[in-house]
Amino acid sequence: MSDYALLKRAGVFEKSSAKSEQFKAYNDYKNLYLKALVNDTQSLRLAALKGIVRTGKKLHIDVSRYEKELSSSSKKKHARHKSHYRKKKQTKKKSKIKIRSSHKLKRVVWKNGKLQLQFDKKLNAKQINYFKRYDVKHKKYLYVFDIHASMLNRSQTLRKEGVDKIKLGQYTPTTLRLVIENSSPLSVHYSKHPRTIEVQIKSQKIKSRNSVVKRKKSAPTRLDRNKIIVIDAGHGGKDPGAIGYRKYREKVVVLGIAKELRNILKSRGYKVYMTRDGDYFVKLRNRTKFANKKHADIFVSIHANAVGPRHANTTYGIESYYLSPSRSTRAKNVAAKENSADLADMNFYGKESFLNTLNSHNIIAANKLAIDLQRSALGELKHKYRHVKDAGVREGPFWVLVGAQMPAVLVEVGFITNPSEARRLVNKKYQKTLAKGLANGVERYFFNCRKRR
Repeated sequence: MSDYALLKRAGVFEKSSAKSEQFKAYNDYKNLYLKALVNDTQSLRLAALKGIVRTGKKLHIDVSRYEKELSSSSKKKHARHKSHYRKKKQTKKKSKIKIRSSHKLKRVVWKNGKLQLQFDKKLNAKQINYFKRYDVKHKKYLYVFDIHASMLNRSQTLRKEGVDKIKLGQYTPTTLRLVIENSSPLSVHYSKHPRTIEVQIKSQKIKSRNSVVKRKKSAPTRLDRNKIIVIDAGHGGKDPGAIGYRKYREKVVVLGIAKELRNILKSRGYKVYMTRDGDYFVKLRNRTKFANKKHADIFVSIHANAVGPRHANTTYGIESYYLSPSRSTRAKNVAAKENSADLADMNFYGKESFLNTLNSHNIIAANKLAIDLQRSALGELKHKYRHVKDAGVREGPFWVLVGAQMPAVLVEVGFITNPSEARRLVNKKYQKTLAKGLANGVERYFFNCRKRR
């Protein structure tokens, strides 16, 4: 579908009185906005921003960040026009400077069905940026690795059965780019060794005869349940998280909800792992690292929110966050509370530079996952409980989500500092109801993914 057609469709959905249609409009506008950022299309960006603000306000989603961006766009446009000529001169001067990478690619080999890129020096994790995107024009799925290194040889094309094209070349003087291109989705995962990057590529179309036989013998399962889910119970061990009403501890509450969610998803046929299933501390960076090793399809981190005594009685509600370099004050405040668990990971400039390289593919998918989790959790709770508040789907710079190679969402299940909500959060029956709602959200997300293919 073209950008114009998608914009027109969003306009039709926006006018509908049904919330589900308005959510579709909001999603379409967000997709167009992210696409405009990637392709640097200013007119599309402005149209999408206006749509996001309008639909976001209808759905009670925090869109303050987009409002600010929209209001400052006209000023920036004038400033860009003035500095265009000056920048042109500077670019000419800069192009004369040759920059070379300190790392060099020595060999490219296939070993045990995996692609290995071997370098002359030890690699740092920050030197590798992996992202996925869909080329609408050519109807191709692209899996891209940008590595801070250079090649000893010229660009080359590699071959693998079941994959349309694999290209390796020098993208910039300091960036080596590997592009895996295919007309259908692929399962692509990588691991970093001291001097080697190992890439595993599997076609989702190819299935062994053994797996077909096994499926016939066992109870029939829906195709969208053949997924791997990693659930992360926030905090733990030495880190209690937020301390709320009657000294209730966040680490205990979220572990109870996470276990209930695991049990429900397992009973429905999903493969589920937990970053922690007891009261012990796990570093933030190791949580998504664990999910990557398990080749998870989604990562859901469970947390409980908190505010100071002054607002404890009046502030409550469920929020869902997805990773973004958001600069809104509210997102920063919540992220600061959750990020503080592992200060060793929180080098500010390192985090900022990483967040700015986030790819649009995962942002869009995580946004959709967050909306599905939020809507389903609220829907399930409202059947049995009164005064259940929708505090919105938001973007935020959460360090626990950084590094995930799959859609990742952080759910704030309620405010542990609010007396009424805290009493519910420690109640087993409420935890099961909430977990059931989140499980329904997971199902809805995978079902919608199938419909979009």
